[in-house]
Amino acid sequence: MSRNARVERITKETKVLVEIDLDGTGAAEISTGVGFYDHMLHQIARHGGFDLTVRTAGDLEIDAHHTIEDTALALGAAFDQALGDKAGIRRYGSATVPMDEVLVRAAVDLSGRPYVVHDEPALAPYIGPVYATSMTRHIWESFGQAARVTLHVDVLRAARPGGHPDAHHVVEAQFKAVSRALREATAIDPRSAGAIPSTKGAL
Repeated sequence: MSRNARVERITKETKVLVEIDLDGTGAAEISTGVGFYDHMLHQIARHGGFDLTVRTAGDLEIDAHHTIEDTALALGAAFDQALGDKAGIRRYGSATVPMDEVLVRAAVDLSGRPYVVHDEPALAPYIGPVYATSMTRHIWESFGQAARVTLHVDVLRAARPGGHPDAHHVVEAQFKAVSRALREATAIDPRSAGAIPSTKGAL
């Protein structure tokens, strides 16, 4: 069964196209105009094993907020669409990912109930010229809302001895951990015989 989706989101502030194949190989074509965000979305594809296309044209002359937020909403909607009725999936996934001095844990439930818990230390305000680190929480909230998932992201360790957290490492480890958790949760469970993984019979 094909598990792919195409989502277009057009507002006065942005124009977003997302295409995803949950059973891909990690191939990605990403262009949002925000270099660091492109790098993070490549993590979703590579570490999730999803084929992913993202093309966003946004009002970057104002700032990157609308571009980042609307892309996350479209990405979440694409996941939700590609999962269909969620028959046969594992539903739950978790991953703990180290990246040098940083350790991040992510857990996801493809529950149909949006709820996001996000915990990270105070970081430098920007990574690169336009990616505000305050947007990371907003990405997970926007993605979780549109994908209709429960998502917990916890930075377990971040500080370098005698120094401040490396914002790049903290954010990138989050994307890798969430990607790995999504890979597990969206995988087909060979023991389920195609059943929806809920006693309610629906997700």
